[in-house]
This record gives sequence, C-alpha cells and structure tokens, in this order.
Amino acid sequence: MSETGSSVVRAPHATLGHRSPILRVIGIAISAWLLLAVVAGVWAGLTAPASGTAALVQGLTVAEVLFAVALILLGSIVEGFGWGLSLGTRWPYTRNILVLMLRGDPEAAHRMLATTVGLIALALAVLHPGESSFVGLGLVIVTALFGMGTLYVLAGRAPAIVHGTHGLLAYLVFLDYLVALHLPGVSFPIYLEATGALHAVLLALFLGGMVTGQRGFGQAIEAFVQPRRPAQWIFILHGLAALLVIGTLGWMEALYPVAFVLALVQAGVGFFVFHAVNLKPRHPGALVVFHQAMVLLITSAIVLQWH
Repeated sequence: MSETGSSVVRAPHATLGHRSPILRVIGIAISAWLLLAVVAGVWAGLTAPASGTAALVQGLTVAEVLFAVALILLGSIVEGFGWGLSLGTRWPYTRNILVLMLRGDPEAAHRMLATTVGLIALALAVLHPGESSFVGLGLVIVTALFGMGTLYVLAGRAPAIVHGTHGLLAYLVFLDYLVALHLPGVSFPIYLEATGALHAVLLALFLGGMVTGQRGFGQAIEAFVQPRRPAQWIFILHGLAALLVIGTLGWMEALYPVAFVLALVQAGVGFFVFHAVNLKPRHPGALVVFHQAMVLLITSAIVLQWH
C-alpha cells in the first residue's frame, strides 16, 4: 500500500490511521516532551553531585524515565487514532520507517522511540551494572518482544493476554527507572512486592490492555446490560479492578492522597472512553491518550509519595 501522492511504500496489509488537528497538537506536545527529556537529562548530568560516569548515569536515568513516559503515551496515540497496523505486522522496522515517522506516523515514531529506550537501557547496564539496570534492560527486551505480539493480536492472530502483558511490562520499565531515580539503592523487585497500592493499579492496567486486545482492531465493545462477548466480560473485570484501585487507595488515602483523587477522576474518564470506543471503534480519539496519561500520573504519585 502506498500513500496517495507519495512514493513511500508501507508494509503489506498496512492500515492507515486517522489524522486530525488534535493528533497534530498531541504530536507537537510529545515532540516538546522528548526535547524536554533530552534537556533534563543533560542538566541532571551537569548538575549531579558526582562527576564522570556517575553524572552520565544520572543524566541517562532522568532521560530514560521521561522517554518511557513518552513511549507509553505514543502507544496510546497509536491506539486512540487507529495506527496500530499502519506498518502491517512487520516488526521491528519496515521500509522507510524514518521517513514515515517524519511524515507523522505515530506507530513508526513509537518503534523508533522504543529503540532509543532500549539503547539507553543497554548503556545504563554497561555503565552502572547492578540489579536496577539489569532488571530494566531485561524488561525492555521482553516488552519489545510482546510489542511484536500486539501486532498479531490486532490482526486477530494472537490472544488478548499478549496485549495486556505488553502494557503491563511497559509500565514496569517506567517504574523500574523511576524507582532507581527517586529511591536510589532500593531494590525494584522488593519495592514492587511491598507496595500494595501498585498491585491494584497494575492489575487494572493489565485488564485494560486485555480489553483493547480482545475487541481487536477497529471493533466496538458494544453497549450491554448482560455481558455476552469475551470483550464485554473482560471489560467487567477491568471495571471491578478499577473499583479495587479506588478502594485500595481510599484505604491508604493518608499515604497516597494525590493518587486516590486521580483514581476517582480516572473512573469517570474510563466511562467516557468506553463510549468513545463504541462510537468510533477504529479511532476513539484523544480520550484514550488522556486515560493513559492518568495512569502515568497515578503510578508516579504512588512512587513519589512512598514512605
């Protein structure tokens, strides 16, 4: 398939997503965020108390956290505007992927940014070998492999659990580097095991990814009173997990007040996302991006308020 009026060749069976002014605005915002990540990383390295390799590691970790945020948001743009199969099922690269990225293909940008996150993870593992950097690198590699699997989920050739696992792993990458930055010296696996508030959030996130995977590319969940299709049953489970998040954070409200308020808002956002998916199943729009941004804020608030 080729773009109208263009010599750029896309992968076989590629399906172009929806272009709109809001997509361009979000794209500009993501580009500004990536520039901020670079500047913040350089600044963190130059102002670090230590020098040499330690300063470089500090700068790279700051950039990695911010790049991981952008990568997750780019993934939500791909979903929200229907670009999941814009490159077909060819992975990780396709012909002219850089040109496609520069011409505004979010899926191409997503894959190139994922490559950058992987290279930084590798650099951190070499420069600062230790549990956090090795866990981070391992998570990046496994996340990438499941990312390939999501293409087959959207194409109807792999189960929804692959999609849910990919989303879960992407957040574990983000959280590993955020914990390394905010709580240096704390073991991420031990931190994750001890932080019950994150368990509920990650369960809801995993089931949310399964909802997307189960409905498939361009398919509605459909309004229902009694669930009958698998996507509707998984949506019910996702809703119950969201209530578990609210209950857990409400019980721990003294420890995580910001996360609790955000979770309440997120429940309302999820209601509107459900209707957006049914109204425009192929490209539900910016609400999907906002929904994902709220998850990033909730998980960040839990880590930053952890005692």
